[in-house]
Amino acid sequence: MLETPEAVFEALRENNERPYGLPRTVTAEELVEAAEQFDEKEALVTALLELMSAYEYAAEHRKSPVVFARVLKLWDEVPGSFSEWEARQVLWRHKWVATSLLQVPEVPLATIHGWIGQMRDRYRDAEQGLQPVAAMRHRVAAHTGLDPEHAFDLWATRQREALSDCEACETRHRALHHLVAGDDGRALETWQPVLDGGQSCQEEPWVSQAHALLPLLRLGRTEEARSYHLSGYRRVRGQIGMAEEVGLHLEFCALSGNEGRALEILAESRPLFETTGAPLSLLGFLTGVQVLLRRLTEDGHSAVPVSGPLGRNWTAQTLLAYVEREADALTAAFDGRNGTTTVGDRRRARLARRPLLAEPLELGLRTAAVPSATGAPATPPRPAAPVEAIPEDFVELVELARAHAAQARPGDDRLWQRIAERVEAGDHTHDPRLGPEEVLRAELAEQRAFTASDLADGPDRPVIREALTEAIELFGRAGAEWRALAARARRASVGVTPGEESAEGWAELDAVLARARELPQDTWQDGSEDRSEDGAEDDRRSYCIVLQCRAFLAYTEAAAALPDIPAEVESRFRATAQEAIAEATRLGVPQRAINVRLYVGDLTARSGDFDGAERELRAALEAIESAGAPWRAQRPHGLLGQILMQQHRPDEAVEHLRMALAAAAAHGDTAFPVARTHAMLGHALSHAGDLAGAVRHLSEGASRLEREDDAAGAVEVRLELADVLARADRQADAVAVLESLLVTDDVPAGTDERVLAQARLSLARGLRELEEHRSAAEQFLLLADLVAPWEEQFTHTLAASEAAVALLEAERPDAARSAYERAVASHGKAPNAPMVAEMMRRFAAYTMASEGAEGLDTALGHLREAEELLAVVDEGAEDIALWYESGVTHYQRGRALAAAERFPEALAEMERAITAHDAGGPAGEAPRAEAVRVAALIEANGLESPAAARARLGAAIARCEAAGLDHAAQILSRLRDEVSAPKR
Repeated sequence: MLETPEAVFEALRENNERPYGLPRTVTAEELVEAAEQFDEKEALVTALLELMSAYEYAAEHRKSPVVFARVLKLWDEVPGSFSEWEARQVLWRHKWVATSLLQVPEVPLATIHGWIGQMRDRYRDAEQGLQPVAAMRHRVAAHTGLDPEHAFDLWATRQREALSDCEACETRHRALHHLVAGDDGRALETWQPVLDGGQSCQEEPWVSQAHALLPLLRLGRTEEARSYHLSGYRRVRGQIGMAEEVGLHLEFCALSGNEGRALEILAESRPLFETTGAPLSLLGFLTGVQVLLRRLTEDGHSAVPVSGPLGRNWTAQTLLAYVEREADALTAAFDGRNGTTTVGDRRRARLARRPLLAEPLELGLRTAAVPSATGAPATPPRPAAPVEAIPEDFVELVELARAHAAQARPGDDRLWQRIAERVEAGDHTHDPRLGPEEVLRAELAEQRAFTASDLADGPDRPVIREALTEAIELFGRAGAEWRALAARARRASVGVTPGEESAEGWAELDAVLARARELPQDTWQDGSEDRSEDGAEDDRRSYCIVLQCRAFLAYTEAAAALPDIPAEVESRFRATAQEAIAEATRLGVPQRAINVRLYVGDLTARSGDFDGAERELRAALEAIESAGAPWRAQRPHGLLGQILMQQHRPDEAVEHLRMALAAAAAHGDTAFPVARTHAMLGHALSHAGDLAGAVRHLSEGASRLEREDDAAGAVEVRLELADVLARADRQADAVAVLESLLVTDDVPAGTDERVLAQARLSLARGLRELEEHRSAAEQFLLLADLVAPWEEQFTHTLAASEAAVALLEAERPDAARSAYERAVASHGKAPNAPMVAEMMRRFAAYTMASEGAEGLDTALGHLREAEELLAVVDEGAEDIALWYESGVTHYQRGRALAAAERFPEALAEMERAITAHDAGGPAGEAPRAEAVRVAALIEANGLESPAAARARLGAAIARCEAAGLDHAAQILSRLRDEVSAPKR
């Protein structure tokens, strides 16, 4: 098949479309062999240069110089066989050889310096500037540590030349010079044009992003570090030529508290252990792996299974031993070759680094926790706040727990748990200072009931009843009747299902309240001789608990009846709530009704009265402030934040949600829904326009939900996170988040299928924005398969249409045509006219671009199909602007006809497009301006009527200015100037 030079050239063109890697390299080697058969050397020159590129970008630095030696020989013998571009490559690739020789420790420094000398001579002979030579000398000095400052000055002070490295690569090396010198700030300042995207190339900004990760962390610029990891790792993932950069991402994860993410990266990077063609890059990778494994073993995870070189199973400990051995040998080889300790010193400095953050940097990705040797997650959840010390003295311990309970302080469950452990262990003698022992045992029984009430999957009613029954009996034995009444009220109201159970509950609560009203209350006043103030406070608290339990049961019934609460149910709730609030106020303890105000605020909001809910919650916050009990503020702040969002007041919502999180953290409230509040705060911040803040809190919320085993909830939060990232023009970051949800088959159980479909659609569109069309097409097709069984097929039509267009962009026309037919068939069952018509127009444009005038009939056929499809759409169809669909179809036909040089027909179609967009009113002005632009080009260039074009443009410019379309007016003005300019 490769018997002619033309056939070899065609095969070279095809191979050039493949991604760099083993298949492309093997094919390039075969094509060199095929090209050697011809007497003329043009094909061989091209094949050798292609093979050298394949080696360069697949990290085969041992082989690249050998190929270039053959290129130089041909250059010296038959220079006429080189095209102008190839002749320039001969000089350009001298730099590739210098860096390749530096990568291999077996190559002596003298050989490298000799090669750079040859490079200098050839540049001089070609009358090229020597700045690139100075750059290569600086690379050697930076690697060896031999007078790098002097070499840097000789290079950086020279002006750039025609053969200088691209600006992005030169910027990287200047920044790395400052980074090695320990100046993170100057390095990042130097890097900014690359990191901002102003300078780029085939390797940038991905390489610079990897090197910038730790400097950003050290300077506290965590948001940028997060972003560069998300977008940067996607571009270096799995690339043999990016082994060092993968190592830097591993190191970043290990030092930012993301060891689980690092293990996933390690699993994706097993082939990189075989990067034998680029020993220096391999050393960079191994060092990153070693940083990770040291962190794991130091944290007690030596036996954790990890991914290492193929062919055997590894633990963190065994892989660490292997990596140390391999990296030590490479380090010794480089330092031995260089005659310095620079390579070893830099490696030792990396290995000595400690974690840079007090808490993990949330990346927003779905990442597994670090597993234990048994496979169970070994990464503990983070506490909400520093944990208060538990007293060793038993009396002090009980008194502290009681004080916390009396004040409704968070965190008392830890104290009661410790009390229970000591009581069960029998390691103490009851102290009379604590009152009757029965009271303490009753309190412990109450705590068991509280624990059973707060289970993630709902209250355990039998355990609650049993524990509270025991508490009632023990309080009664101790003569603590008010405490017994409070326990009876709790037993009657907690975990009760509306209906027969609640009827029993009300009977019990009525009896409890009747008995409470029989008991004397005058002893509650200050100065009573019968009761101490502490005892009076306990009685007041118990009475308020009885009233609160009545309000809670009424709240439970009313909430279960939403949205249509029966009048008698709502009336009972309002009455019990008002009584509880009024009595707490009468007794001078308004803070005892805070929970009741929360019930009122929540139910009022859920009933649609946001103003009323806001008043109630602000009253609760005032009571908290007056009582000096800031540890109770988090729930009213959190609920008020949600209500303010319902009222479209995101800035105020942000303030209250922040205060809720701050209060929960300050007072160690581990029961507060911190994860959900972070997610709500992220949502509020996104509406308030603080997208960076939204990313931080949505990332935190998703990670916390995952640690709480709410994986499905985490998926929904990450879907919003991806949307915010896309809105912040961080599409690559958004795609990384979505890929962590969907690319693996391990989709969290319980995740709503429609949520997954939305995530798949967002991922597909994100990949399309990044021009990763083949991956986008794959995701669109997966989406089509996911929604195919749904009764409503609208989404299936959309997915098939989008997949067809993505496959076109990916240069897979046959697969695109199959998807096209699938979309048309789906449209017959579930019409989606705008999407299918747009697909047809895109096929028409692709046909003209790929086939030119020969494809005109096919293109016009696609456009005819689009018109026929739109012709049957009802004029009043929702969400379909027929004027727009007609206008863009005429516009595309006009472009196709113009490309075929059928200018009169093309202009007529553009006129029809303009007329159609006129019908769109203000919404039609922008597409109308574009149709005018093309019509003017057809008149000026195709029909040679520049005067008509100028007149058309003048009127359109005025119209755009009147419509506020300044950018469109500028474009048309520039075109008018070009049309007016005399031809040369």
